[in-house]
This record gives sequence, structure tokens and C-alpha cells, in this order.
Amino acid sequence: MSSPRYLVGIDLGTTHTVVAYTPISDDLESSPIKIFEIDQLIAPGEVARKPLLPSFRYHPADGEIDPSQLVLPWDNTPVRGDIPHAIIGDFARELGAKVEGRQVVSAKSWLSHTGVDRNEPILPWSANTSVQKVSPVVASASYLNHVRQAWDYHHPDAKLNRQEVVITVPASFDESARALTLEASAMAGLTNILLLEEPQAVCYDWYAQNKSQAEHLLQDIPLLMVCDVGGGTTDLSLIKVGTKAGKLTLDRIGVGDHLMLGGDNIDLALAHLAEKRLHGDSKKLSAAGLSKLIQQTRKVKERLLSGNAPESANITMLGSGSRLIGGAKSVALTRDEVHGVALDGFFPRTAFSDQPAHRQAAVVEFGLPYAADPAISKHLAQFISLHDSVCRESLREKGIELSKEQPAIPAAVILNGGVFNSPLLSERVLENFSAWRGDTVTELENPHPDLAVAFGAVAYAKARHGAQLKIGGGSARSFFLVLDDKKKDRQGLCLLPKGLDEGTEIRLKDRKFALTLGEPVRFNLVSSTDDQHTQAGKLYPIDHESFVSLPPFIATLDSERDRSELAANQKDREEVTLACQLTEVGTLQLECVSTQDDTKRWKVEFAIRKDLAKLNQSGHANLAESGVPAKMDDAVALIKQVYGGSTKTADPKAIKTINKQLEKLLGKRDSWETPCLRELANALLDSRKRRRRSDLHERNWLKLAGFTMRPGFGYPSDEWRMEQIWSLYQHGIQFDNPKTWSDWWTFWRRVAGGLTQEQQKLIFKEIAKYINPSALRNSKLAKEMQDRSYEDMVRLAASLENLPFEYKLQLIEWLFGRLQKPQFAQAHWWAIGRIATRSPFYGSAHNLLTPQHVAYCLPELMDLDWRNDSNIAFAAVMMCRMTGDRALDVDDESRQAVLEKLKLSKVPESWIEMVSSVKMLTESETKRVFGDALPAGLRLLD
Repeated sequence: MSSPRYLVGIDLGTTHTVVAYTPISDDLESSPIKIFEIDQLIAPGEVARKPLLPSFRYHPADGEIDPSQLVLPWDNTPVRGDIPHAIIGDFARELGAKVEGRQVVSAKSWLSHTGVDRNEPILPWSANTSVQKVSPVVASASYLNHVRQAWDYHHPDAKLNRQEVVITVPASFDESARALTLEASAMAGLTNILLLEEPQAVCYDWYAQNKSQAEHLLQDIPLLMVCDVGGGTTDLSLIKVGTKAGKLTLDRIGVGDHLMLGGDNIDLALAHLAEKRLHGDSKKLSAAGLSKLIQQTRKVKERLLSGNAPESANITMLGSGSRLIGGAKSVALTRDEVHGVALDGFFPRTAFSDQPAHRQAAVVEFGLPYAADPAISKHLAQFISLHDSVCRESLREKGIELSKEQPAIPAAVILNGGVFNSPLLSERVLENFSAWRGDTVTELENPHPDLAVAFGAVAYAKARHGAQLKIGGGSARSFFLVLDDKKKDRQGLCLLPKGLDEGTEIRLKDRKFALTLGEPVRFNLVSSTDDQHTQAGKLYPIDHESFVSLPPFIATLDSERDRSELAANQKDREEVTLACQLTEVGTLQLECVSTQDDTKRWKVEFAIRKDLAKLNQSGHANLAESGVPAKMDDAVALIKQVYGGSTKTADPKAIKTINKQLEKLLGKRDSWETPCLRELANALLDSRKRRRRSDLHERNWLKLAGFTMRPGFGYPSDEWRMEQIWSLYQHGIQFDNPKTWSDWWTFWRRVAGGLTQEQQKLIFKEIAKYINPSALRNSKLAKEMQDRSYEDMVRLAASLENLPFEYKLQLIEWLFGRLQKPQFAQAHWWAIGRIATRSPFYGSAHNLLTPQHVAYCLPELMDLDWRNDSNIAFAAVMMCRMTGDRALDVDDESRQAVLEKLKLSKVPESWIEMVSSVKMLTESETKRVFGDALPAGLRLLD
């Protein structure tokens, strides 16, 4: 590969994608950074080069647009998994304002949404079944692929994949979202890229624009904040200003949590206002119709928030099909109304003590969980409050001491993102900051909020070549591996000292470890801001309040050896040393390096930022130790006694009393917290081969293992535990009787959340023959159905939330076909509610039944007496539970009918609330939906 000729920065934004570049030269410091204008369709058959590529896709219907009108200057090659003839950019954005349900928006937000499978074809979210869909990863890859092809067309002798490319991501992106960004880049043909946090890029751009006077501009500013409000996210970072050897230094010391709140939310709020004007309260647009309306309100917002805004602007909604023009409706939004929504709703004047409203449940529209409180002002205050200690430390270094009552407000801010193209919104943010500080807060000028991130990505690439000041990682902490995890005399090995630059690898060659491969290894970490604990490789006593415990990290590191190569009970161990570094995007990367072969490395990456600010204020409890009772060793020994040794030495009575004995040691089992449960699960899994000693051994093992492993996910190393559990499925049960079958199916229902889709499909295929109504006509199946605990099979089938949509549709049809059998009514109604729910317990929302399918099923319930059978009422609640997402919620007419019947049936008020508003489940409701209480200490995040 030839040497790179350009430094390229790509801002892969929610609303726009922007590319900047500079040639690599001997005088790189003064080499100008330019915007690469991107060719894109702006109308049928018309291509133009523009500085912004709107991050929109449009999936045309067959015959809607002649493919010859979609030709680009290059021979377009879609990424793997994409559809042919997708339109990307300006024309895609315009088409989405005219046609419903065919536009992909906010792909970047979907990349960070853990509630769906981001590799599944789910976008456009609100589209009907006739529209071809793509995954969020493919959608993101398609924008980068378009950029690469445009660049390569204009630089045939300097292809983009051969250049030094930096792609920006929100600072708050977690490891999975970053990994998916890298996956999308590779799909687009960009295999050698760097990631950079967007707020850092903004700061790099500011310095590049002002480097000749930066020291002067920052001389009275000890701390600045980057506030980046884009289309889909609010991204916050704190930068400490200092000096070293007489030269200016900038260090990032704080990063905000992922906050899905931005310009898109203002567009959505205005769309709701326009919707009422167009249709009143009696009719709601479909999710696709609302998406189309948002494209109109976005334009109106930009016009009416600009400096020379008119008094009002019209929104015109075209009809559909043959009524495209004749069905058009118009409504006006005034300048005052738009100002009121944007300023009072999203940037209100607030006191510093005003915190965001606590999340009752996710606020969802188009499947995305937006922030519960839209007031960005409150989120800014909360961010500063959570980072109070590092803010005060930065101010203290400049001789500024604050009283406890005075908040530590940064002295300057850089505002970025399309939202701040509006002077009104910029002024409001500055007004709030100054009011909190009790003094003027300086705005560091950003002349191009839409372009700064791309410019800054190139400036960062320059800094990596030594042609510009480099911003430090600013973690301001040392990190330690806890070697002795007892509460007394704990010691910590310093992995990374405070102040170390990103990308600098520390090799701890003098410390050797025996690493067990193929089994979970737990790493307990602590951190400290103490300047005295800064020598890598040195041991320090963990005995001071300055040490903060981080969540334990458990990983299973792959073994290259085949199990057959190892002797019985032999562990696969490797002698290793440790190599550590702070990555460019702020994660602590630890690699275990073989002492025999430097090329053999096992990588472990820690997310170190997410909890640091909160831990500063929440004490120093060791999270790895909380929830493990004092007599845990005795409890594990009891399990090994019952399920260990040989049948000759085992106590036959012990199996009868094991449950009571465990409760004597650990307390009532409902109070066992997740760490306690998983320790017991480990002991049970170690003893799984001896579960078949007797009928009672097998049944008790299934009951205890299912209880301690529920819901199959949510705790470190559960994925590894589920691998051990799945190996049991093919063996089945030893004792063929109804009670053991009941415990067997209950065991799999409890851990179903940890099973993959393929595993769930295998289970479903085994039990489907019994649930199919045709089983009643087969005497052999009918008998097996009774002997194998039919009710528990039904409950298990309904709990398999990872099943594809078509499986669920088949299952619910079968269950409605079997309702005439009253002896199984409770199980049938519970299962119907679970399958048709609007809000899955753990599964991806795109596999749910559609609102139309639910509405088709509801009449079956409406004719029945809910007072006599509350199970029917609860099934209706699950089917009509409000999520706030129009693509999932049932129509208003169906909802009202169910609400009226619920009120007449005297059901609990909380059930009515679940149908009438977006509400998080209570503990008892969760137990009813899941079939079990969640483990103490494990919370379901809606």
C-alpha cells in the first residue's frame, strides 16, 4: 500500500455527513483544511456537489423512479446487505417529506440503541412489509460507502482507504456502538481508520482556528466545556486548560452519558403541534405519516429560528396515492410558537439545582428511546454537578477556591451542532451558564457549527503528526488491578499512572500471571486521583478513601488448544505479562501477553468512564463484593456436598433439605442478590454432571439452577454460563415424569433471555407439535402433552422473545384456536399477553406482532367476562400497553375500548395506567409478565 497523501476527517452525523481533508506535506502545520464536497442526487437525473451529505436514505417502490434517473458519476456498488437503487443524501431527504414510510433517518442513533438487534434489517422503522429494509449498521455503512466512492471518483490515484482517515463518534458512545461504527466502516471499504470523540474534534477545530492567539484567549480560563447538540444527541465534554513547561495544555477530564436528545426532538415537538392543527385531537397520523411531517417541520424550524425569520411559515402535507395533490393540507406555524417550543421546551431558563425529571419509562418515538426530560438546560447542569470534584480540582489548580454552595461552572463554552446555528438558542445557553456562575461565561467562537467536527478530525490527525497541539486524555486517574480481593490488606498493581498520554503502552514485564483460558477470568479494578500512586507496575495498599472501586470485568479468553489435548480436569493455563494503555477514545485496554510468544495476546477492554462521575458521589463500595453473603463459602460447599463425590459417600438426606439449608445460610431466597445467585449458579454448573443421581436430585438442580440464573443475562459472564447451560439441552431429562418435565420447561423459561435466536428456534420446534391444535387429534401426542406438562410448554414458548415474527404469529393463532379448553385457560391467556405485548421483556422490538395483528385479535377478548378471569384483562393490558412509539402502539379506538372495559372490570389502577400512559412496570407487574421476580439488585431498564 502506498503512503497516504491526505489526512481525512469524516463526521458521520445523525442529520448530515461531512468530510474535510488536507494534503500531507512537509509544512503540515500550515496546510489548509478544506471541505470535500460530495456528489449526490438532488432531483431525478440531477447530481450536484454539496458540502453536506444529508444522512437520509429513501427506498423507492418498484417502478416509482426510473433507475436511469438515479445514476451517479461513478458505477455505484452498494455494501453487502444493502438493497439496490437506494437513494442517499439530499434527494432522499426531500422524498421523505412527500412519501410515507420509505425514508431511513437517524441511523446513528439506532447504532447506539441496545433495545434492538442493530444488525437486523429494521429500517425504515415505520415501514410496512412491502418496503425493503436494512439494518442500522448497513445504513451507516451506506453513507460511508457513498463518501468513499465520491472521494475515489475525484481522487483516482489516492483512494480513500489508502489515506489516514479519522471518523468521529459521540464521546458517550459505548464500546458496542464504537465497534458497530468500525464494522460499518469496514463494510464501506474503510478498514484502517481511527475514531475520535466529537466534542474533542470541536475543541481541536477551535484551537486550529485560533492557535496564534489561543494562549491569550485562554489565559483566564481554567476550565471549558464543549456542548455539542446535534440532530440526535447531546454530547458533553470538559476540557481542563493548563500549562506545562510554559506551554498551553488541554486535557479532557469529563465526558457525559449518552443522551438521545437533539434537534430531532424539536422537530418532533413541532410535528406534534402541526399534527393537532391538521387533524385535531380525534385523529393521529401513522408513524410513517408523522415521519413525513417531521421533514416539513425541520425546514420550518430552521427558517423561523434564523436571524431574519419571517412571522410564520406554512407546512403542507401531501395526500397519498391518487390523492397526492388533491388530499394536500396546509397549516401555519408562527415564529413565536417555534421560539416557545425551542426555548421554553428545550432550553428553558433553569436554576442550577433543577435536575432532569427521573425517567418513569423510555420516551419512545420511531422506536428510539429519547431522553425523558427534554430540557437540555437541566441536563447541562446535571453533567456539571456529576463532575463537581474534577471541576473544583481544575479551578483549584488556578488558585480559585469555591465555597460548597457555589457550583463549579466552567468559565467558557464552545457551542456546536446545527441547533446553534440559531443565535436565540446560543444566547439562551450562555444566559443559563452565566446565571449559574454568577458571572459572565465566555463563548469561544465557533463560526461553523455544522462543519467543526469534520474540520477538527483533520486537526486531530495533524496533531498526531506533531503539527498541532494534542489534547490529553484527561482521565486524571491512576488505574489498579486488585490482586488480593479480601477487604483487609488488599493490594493494587498500578496498571496505568495518572497523566499518561493516550496510546502509550505500558508493559509490566516484571509481573507474571497464570492466566486460565476458556473459563471466565475476573478483573477487579480500582482508580485513584492521588498523585502519589503513579508508578506503573508498583504495588500499593488499597486502604485509602481516594481509591474508587469500578465495576468488575469478567471475560472468557479463547484457548487455541483442543480440549482433547488436555488431561482430565486439567486447566489450560498460560504464563502472561500485562500490557496496558488508554485508547484514543478513552477506554482502558489491557492485553495479556504470553511470556513465550509476544504475538499471542488476549485483549480485555474496560469501559472506565461511564460510572466514574457517579462513583465520585456515591461512596466507595466494592461492587464486586456487594450482594455476596458472609456464609457464601458454606453455601457453595453444601451444593458440592449434595452434588459431589460418589453415590456411596453422598448423604441421601441432604438433597431433601438443601433448599432449607441454603436459606438458613443465606437468608430467604427472594432476597438473594444477583452476585450471590451467580456464585450459586457457578457451583451448580460445576456439579451439573451429577444432577441425575435421583429424581429429586434432578428436579432440585433444575429448580435451583433456573432460579439462580434467571433471567439468563444481566450479569458479567452470563454469556459464558449460558454456553455451559445450552450443552444440557440435547441430553434432556433422566427421569421421565410430569413433575420433572414441568421443572425442565420452567428451567428453560427462566433462562430464555440468555438464549440466541437459533437456540430458541430449536426449543420451539420441539414443543410446537404439542401446542398446535392438531395435537388433540393425535392420541399419542395428546397423551405426551399431558405427561410432559403442556401448560409449562406453553409458558416457555411465549417466553421465547427472540423468535422471528412469523413464529410468534403462528403461535398466537394456535393459542386462540385452543381457548375452548378451559383447564389451560390461565396459561393460554398469560401466553397470549406475553406474545402480543407492545413492550418485550428482553427481545428486540422489531420481532413483535404489529398493532394491526393485535387489533385483529382484541375482539376475541372483548366479548369475554374479565371480572371472572383477570388473566384475560391482563392479556389485554399487555396487548395495548402504551409505549409512545406509533409503530408499536394500537390505534386509539382499540385503546379506548379496552380502557372502558378495564374500568368496568374493577382491575388495579396500575393496569389502567399501563394502557393510558407510558409507564414502567412495578415489581409485582414485572413478576406477572416475566413469570418470576427479577433477582434482587437486577433492574429492568425500559
